[in-house]
Amino acid sequence: MITVRGLARQFAVRGRTVDAVKGIDFDVAAGELVGFLGPNGAGKTTTLRMLTTLLRPTGGTATVGGCDLLTDPQGVRRRIGYVAQGGSTWPESRVAEEIELQARLYGLSRSEARRRGALLAEQLDLAGLDQRPAKTLSGGQRRRLDIALGLVHEPALVFLDEPTTGLDPQSRANLWDHVRRMRAEQGMTVFLTTHYLDEADALCDRILVTDHGTIVAQGTPDELKARVAGDAITIQVADRPTEAAELAQQLPGAHEVTITDDTVRLRVPHGDAALPELLRVLDRQDITMTSVKVSRPTLDDVFLSLTGRCLRDDDAAPPALEATHAA
Repeated sequence: MITVRGLARQFAVRGRTVDAVKGIDFDVAAGELVGFLGPNGAGKTTTLRMLTTLLRPTGGTATVGGCDLLTDPQGVRRRIGYVAQGGSTWPESRVAEEIELQARLYGLSRSEARRRGALLAEQLDLAGLDQRPAKTLSGGQRRRLDIALGLVHEPALVFLDEPTTGLDPQSRANLWDHVRRMRAEQGMTVFLTTHYLDEADALCDRILVTDHGTIVAQGTPDELKARVAGDAITIQVADRPTEAAELAQQLPGAHEVTITDDTVRLRVPHGDAALPELLRVLDRQDITMTSVKVSRPTLDDVFLSLTGRCLRDDDAAPPALEATHAA
């Protein structure tokens, strides 16, 4: 459904050239749900804007929905849905009018447009709001309306740029269910960015990790988490944390042993197997533990190991570059 080779985008910022996206390659199969993740400023939105024909690449090629991105942008637009980060509604338009207009622009009949609008309103918890002007909606309601506009024409491929930002937990969960239904009932391909790691873990078949304009890793959530060496053990002790850390260091395969106040952290290949031995060793030395926890690697651990920063770090993109994006 998507084939990208050497896709790149440069910007002129204050007399110098900035490489926002540096020649990336990837493929997305039909019916696949792929997450495109990285810290702020990593090139995610620039990539989405290129793939949705809103920003012309300065290098490389791409095929989206079977159409060449550069030579047939109209074909790309007919085949995709796009939910941008910013709102796309007209403040004075009523909810029903906005959805119907979007559907009609994609060639749906008036009756079909209204049927689709009513269905999406029910699924996205917009029922009863059809005569409300968009400007009177709450932030979460406006976001759900944006999503309805991107889905009203039942595209084979939909791009979702941080679709659940501003939604409460229940609305996020409802949207997840809707995304799953789209795939199950329509075979829709979904390409999304998100800052919620639990969202990527719950929804995505595969994840592409981008940083500084390049793709630094890709795989299923479990494959990526397996790249972080070992499970994490966290132990709080009543006293003698330094001695506890020295004993923990002697476990087979123990590494990344750290001490923070009364807490000892370490990684081992198999936390469930290593923990009983560690508890026995500490007990023999009369070191009193107040709490203990074993956890498998998370996607946040993956980002930290791959990029040296967490997903929500926001100091990577210069303000001037973000302004250029908006222009």
